[in-house]
Amino acid sequence: MAKGYWISRLDVNDVDGYKPYLQGALPAIASFGGRFLAQGGAFETLEGVSRARNVVVEFRDYETALACFHSPEYQAAYTHRVAASEGDHLVIEGYEGDQPAAGVISGPPDGPGTAYWVMRIDVNDLETYKSYVAADALAIRKYQGWFLVRGGRHEAVHGAARSRNVVLAFKDYETALAAYRSPEYQEALGFRTKAAVAEVIAIQGV
Repeated sequence: MAKGYWISRLDVNDVDGYKPYLQGALPAIASFGGRFLAQGGAFETLEGVSRARNVVVEFRDYETALACFHSPEYQAAYTHRVAASEGDHLVIEGYEGDQPAAGVISGPPDGPGTAYWVMRIDVNDLETYKSYVAADALAIRKYQGWFLVRGGRHEAVHGAARSRNVVLAFKDYETALAAYRSPEYQEALGFRTKAAVAEVIAIQGV
């Protein structure tokens, strides 16, 4: 069964006002089995604009991710976040399809050191975008990336979202950056910049 994820980006404008959000949100997320993959760690903006704080949470499935967000416990905490920050919050279904690196590694990198690409994309030329997908597989395989999110059902529960969202896991932050800057990915990026607009960050995992 595909997992579910939260992808959240925010700028905190009231640090003291944000603390009650954390105090209520963390136990609510834990009660639904949520696991933080990224929680405000070091990151680099690779494309577009970004928020100061970025969070990725993994749940056992999409329905659980939605249920946690809409639970009374989380919503009570979320009022503090809305008052103390601005940003967006996306609930999205994980990916279970083909993996470019499946012949190289047996599953997604996990544990200490893991890093991620978090991508928000609006595609305006589907045929050219297909060329990007085919080309970027070379870089993802070489640098042993693994898609956790690649499209899928989603709900923008707060703020705006782009139509396509991607999360890729890499073994560490240096590898995530090297994969993006590699000749293989930069060649693929030539197709995407013609076919879509995007925001992309590389972020250190928890």
